[in-house]
Amino acid sequence: MDFKLHSDYKPTGDQPNAIRELSDGVNNGTPYQVLLGVTGSGKTFTMANVIATVNRPTLVLSHNKTLAAQLYSEFKTFFPENSVHYFVSYYDYYQPEAYIPSSDKYIEKDLMINDEIDRLRLATTTALLSGRRDIVVVSSVSCLYGMGNPDDFGQNMIHIACGMNIGRDEFLRTLVAALYSRNEITPERGTFRVKGDTVDVSLAYEEIMVRVIFWGNEIETIQVLDTISQLPQENVEEFNIYPANIFVTSKTRMAQALAQIELDLGTEVGMFNKEGRLAEAKRLQERVTYDIEMIREMGYCSGIENYSRYFDGRSPGTRPFCLLDYFPKDFLTIIDESHVTIPQIRAMYGGDQSRKANLINYGFRLQAAADNRPLRFEEFEALTHQTIYVSATPDDYELNKAEGVVTEQIIRPTGLLDPVISVRPSKGQIDDLIEEIQKRIEIGERTLVSTLTKRMAEELAAYLAKLDINCAYMHSDVETMDRIKILDDLRAGAIDVLIGVNLLREGLDLPEVSLMAIIDADKEGFLRSHRSLTQMAGRAARNLNGLVIMYADKITDSMKRTIDETERRRTAQLKYNEEHGITPQAIIKARNLIIGKEVDEADIDNENRQNRNRGGKGKKYEYTRSKQQLPDEIFRQCEAEFSPSSGLAADPVVKYMSRDDLQSAADRLRADMVAAAKRMDFIEAAQLRDQLLEIEARLEKPKPTEK
Repeated sequence: MDFKLHSDYKPTGDQPNAIRELSDGVNNGTPYQVLLGVTGSGKTFTMANVIATVNRPTLVLSHNKTLAAQLYSEFKTFFPENSVHYFVSYYDYYQPEAYIPSSDKYIEKDLMINDEIDRLRLATTTALLSGRRDIVVVSSVSCLYGMGNPDDFGQNMIHIACGMNIGRDEFLRTLVAALYSRNEITPERGTFRVKGDTVDVSLAYEEIMVRVIFWGNEIETIQVLDTISQLPQENVEEFNIYPANIFVTSKTRMAQALAQIELDLGTEVGMFNKEGRLAEAKRLQERVTYDIEMIREMGYCSGIENYSRYFDGRSPGTRPFCLLDYFPKDFLTIIDESHVTIPQIRAMYGGDQSRKANLINYGFRLQAAADNRPLRFEEFEALTHQTIYVSATPDDYELNKAEGVVTEQIIRPTGLLDPVISVRPSKGQIDDLIEEIQKRIEIGERTLVSTLTKRMAEELAAYLAKLDINCAYMHSDVETMDRIKILDDLRAGAIDVLIGVNLLREGLDLPEVSLMAIIDADKEGFLRSHRSLTQMAGRAARNLNGLVIMYADKITDSMKRTIDETERRRTAQLKYNEEHGITPQAIIKARNLIIGKEVDEADIDNENRQNRNRGGKGKKYEYTRSKQQLPDEIFRQCEAEFSPSSGLAADPVVKYMSRDDLQSAADRLRADMVAAAKRMDFIEAAQLRDQLLEIEARLEKPKPTEK
């Protein structure tokens, strides 16, 4: 089946040329291409058109889950008739296994899997192995981590058809081999139940059930059931049931793997003994022996991924299988925001190996654990034969790979121009900024301010609030739910000024923002590099009156490059508008769609109330905005109450709590952490985890001896 693009719009501006150049490059076998697309130029629409034109399976790689979810939603809209999938890490909460030699502390692996994301991952692998070619997979870098052998996954697929000669018991054994489990009570995903000659299978990768009815040793009927009502929707003649887990293998390979694990265990224990490291030898012997027994009895063990090399039949040092192995050989790779995603891919291998090295050296894992890892960067490149890098600020690496050839998309369909950039002295910058903010408030427009530190953002917000300016600050300590509400309040006009450290991380597309003010623009570094300055300037590119003010005492090389590039783009945009008689139009964007879902204010208020009750930071920006209405002493109390360092673990009363009270507090924090993880609020879950670890550290301390 071919890709069928659905859209109410047609390519305009630079889009037709970009689509043609990129599509021709793919069809002609060009290995690397760069799409330099400015903010608001419709890069996603261009990507969708290229996919539809070249008609190849495509991997779209993003650097975080949220942006991947946004892209997934957009591609689902563009290709409703095709197979669009979402593949990201399925952990709501993940504490990797680690050992810290300096403190002799072993940290056990702790995790919680998001069931829905797990289903979406399985749906991705089954679609890729189904033979379909009209597939788009939007993924985070999770796709580069180890997975099961695609050959084993495909071989464990169960094909059934009406009239097939297979007994019920034999069919049940094939389901178990495909890692489905029997559950007669609740039809959960990846389970089956048996009633006489009828077997109901709850598929692990789709929200449907399959009913197989036997007549003797023959399949008489196959029905597709609704999971909620469990009523038949249709009868089918044949059906493919794919495994319930990505990690699946055969009995023969499992036996071979266990034999090899035992051989390697003997070798490595012998090495420890020879070196006189008896504690490490004993530890490794006990841990691996226990894992082997668990695998023999249950088919799995905790940390079974550390033995993946044996089950995959790989040689030592070879790369693991990953999602890229499931794609056809001619698939296309599109790397979104490549200037961020490429460095992230480069860093994954080193971080993983540094943690594994301690576990291996101190007898917690076999050396084979090092081969359960993400791909090295060169391994990733070897698997991606044709790549399109997409960014408003492509890095030198991407430009070099494309041999300096860049496809530009700097003309916006709306005719909007890049904002004017004004450089002003830092002396008196706050007074000048306040004057500019007041101009925007009078005409109903908004302002973004970028600072270098969290403290500066908070203090500037407090100062503006004293002047009756509705403002908020936003940085990494502000809770996820609050960020959504802050951005919506900014668009609605409840907030006129938003102050942040690195506002790029939010992916802010706010048409109401006409002023982007950059404090300390001449302080060279990551936050004031050429690419960061260009990305920040793009925040004001969706407004007719877009203006960027750089407060600085000198013009750095980064500032000059950003100013020159912006001026070049404005010149090209003005020329295009004049030649085509285009009048720039403001972007109209629905509210509450910043992260692709509606925001329920009652839910947010309830969420923040729960956070305050359990010692969380609360709704920071509310008291910042209303500071002018409170006496300074009361404001300081509020500030202390909601400071990032507060929370149960930081409460001085904790040191006087009994062990029973500490245990109760730990149980409560763990429950709250689990609840946050289920809501996919990863930031709050991590904060609660940190508080829980502090409480548990107090519990581990020996009770003082009474005199």
